[in-house]
Amino acid sequence: MMIRILLADDHPVVRTGLRAMLSDDPDLDVIGEAATPDEAVALATDLIPDVVLMDLQFGTDQTGADATRRIRALDRPPAVLVLTNYDTDSDILGAVEAGASGYLLKDAPPEELIAAIRAAAAGETALAPAIAGRLLARMRSPQPRLSARETEVLRLVADGATNNDIAARLHISDPTVKSHLVHIYTKLGVSSRTAAVASARDSGLLR
Repeated sequence: MMIRILLADDHPVVRTGLRAMLSDDPDLDVIGEAATPDEAVALATDLIPDVVLMDLQFGTDQTGADATRRIRALDRPPAVLVLTNYDTDSDILGAVEAGASGYLLKDAPPEELIAAIRAAAAGETALAPAIAGRLLARMRSPQPRLSARETEVLRLVADGATNNDIAARLHISDPTVKSHLVHIYTKLGVSSRTAAVASARDSGLLR
């Protein structure tokens, strides 16, 4: 059975490399390429692929997880297989919760990627062994979860942004930033910005 594939990655070199690698298999057909999350959703709607190979970060406000959620909500949704360099617990959980049926890192061997594409097209889960092990460990030992907005705030804190900077970047008020920080501190069991960033990195909530 021919498997129709849509590539969604903002790096042309990556898309070219994937297209060349997949072209060696006569059962795989790359029918389109998307450089942004919005383009990925539009092409998934128009081309109706069997599998979307989705990166997580596109250098835009929208992420691969956002695109995955929108694609999986289509009337005829393809399977979405995440192929990325990012492997924090928050990245993995966010993608799976958005509806991704698989998660691989870009350094996966070609045979592992092709097997994952076939599994995803067949409606099966396709997680790299290391990713599956981490998800299982996370389920057995639940850790604090930050909301998407709380993660944005904490990521800006990690970058050295002040409360005023964060408010301006996220188009929210200064009191709202402070409220988010209070919730973050409570969830992580810390009492300072530095401790919050350190705790989030240790637990995989931040890269």
